[in-house]
Amino acid sequence: MGSTSSFNYILLMSLVMGCLMAASASNFYQDFDITWGDGRGKIDNNGEVLTLSLDKASGSGFQSKDEYLFGKIDMQLKLVHGNSAGTVTAYYLSSKGSTWDEIDFEFLGNLSGDPYILHTNVFSQGKGNREQQFYLWFDPTADFHTYSILWNSQRIIFSVDGTPIREFKNMESLGVPFPKNQPMRIYSSLWNADDWATRGGLVKTDWTQAPFTASYREFNANACVWSNGASSCKSNSPSSSSTNNAWLSQELDSTSQQRLQWVQKNYMIYNYCTDAKRFPQGLPPECNMS
Repeated sequence: MGSTSSFNYILLMSLVMGCLMAASASNFYQDFDITWGDGRGKIDNNGEVLTLSLDKASGSGFQSKDEYLFGKIDMQLKLVHGNSAGTVTAYYLSSKGSTWDEIDFEFLGNLSGDPYILHTNVFSQGKGNREQQFYLWFDPTADFHTYSILWNSQRIIFSVDGTPIREFKNMESLGVPFPKNQPMRIYSSLWNADDWATRGGLVKTDWTQAPFTASYREFNANACVWSNGASSCKSNSPSSSSTNNAWLSQELDSTSQQRLQWVQKNYMIYNYCTDAKRFPQGLPPECNMS
């Protein structure tokens, strides 16, 4: 199969899987709690849609009822439209405590007509500083798009509409901590960060545009739920569980690696691994691996 036909086949299969996922999409009432915002977070359409709002008084946020230790997490988001400068929509996995783990999507708002910046980061044992930033190849405010985190014991893959944009591999052999022991909840929040979010804080939030609203739908977690000190997955091997858990050992195939390279060549705008000024003692060890 040629590369074009392979890609078309993968696209078709992703659409089919998207339909299956939508059909089995869970309910926000069942899966999430709105944790702050004094009514600015809302669940509508019988649990099918969740919205977060931000005004001058407060933002809002939610978290998952379940904790997960590895999973394939999908969520469709439609970001704040128009002049979103100063606002940040954060969507991430995080554990608790002073040596927490975290896997971040953060969407940094911008002036009308300027692109959103998608900011990613990985924290392990309380240490982050692994930022990569991207522009998107579409307008994320015009419609819903799927933002996914694949997290298993060997790698973390960030994807947008099924296209991988970043891979963070387990390099514990090099002394790089990897998030694999702490269960994490899903969190999301919409908040004012005009001290840094847009052009380093030069562009402030225009409160005449408030309330700012982000929308969520079609959450899907194919994941190991952590409860009472035990995982719902019998082991970290897909052979011991159903074929639905193939993500437990999933890695990027050649087509996905090509798509990843395409995104990083054309849409990556910051990579900590190329910021030598920031690391005068030498780049982090994972940066020296291909």
